Amino acid sequence: MQTRRYHHGDLRAALLTRAERTLREKGPGALSLRELARDLGVSHAAPSRHFKDKQALLDALALAGFERLDEALAGSRAAGETFADRLGGLVRAYVDFALANAELLDLMYTVKHDPAASEELITAAQRLGAMAVELVAEGQRSGEVREGPVDDIGMPVFTTLHGFASFAVSSVLSAEEVESGLDAVIAYMVRGCAPS
Repeated sequence: MQTRRYHHGDLRAALLTRAERTLREKGPGALSLRELARDLGVSHAAPSRHFKDKQALLDALALAGFERLDEALAGSRAAGETFADRLGGLVRAYVDFALANAELLDLMYTVKHDPAASEELITAAQRLGAMAVELVAEGQRSGEVREGPVDDIGMPVFTTLHGFASFAVSSVLSAEEVESGLDAVIAYMVRGCAPS
């Protein structure tokens, strides 16, 4: 039997790309460093140069997911003059990300709560919350959001958002219901934040 040598231009990136594809197609249980190595045509030991174990791979996938989600949400917030516009952009970007990356989003939320989660992963997850808090604080400064503790105002908004996205990706809602319901959900969130 011929032993395959480690020779790959950017094995770490290739492993993450292939792992995300496997995650999407078969779920996290199907991820195996040995299988990924075989798929990429490198020795079974080669992935260990980048990931000490499967958990390290899952952490890296989740971290990459949070970074992509952060980029999508940051870009969405820039487009809009009012709180309602910025919130609407953020909601649409989050739901779009969830629909395109359902398995990855599930992994992101699962891994970030793991007691062994890396500090880098926890920080990435916290950036998402900080972005939400800043959006509410901006709305308060402009008079479009009621006064009060930002966390108390933001939590119902963003749990509603995540709940809607979860229904959308689990097929509880049809594609038509997602599209038609999104405006109603955004309006509901804006009303919940409005000054008394």
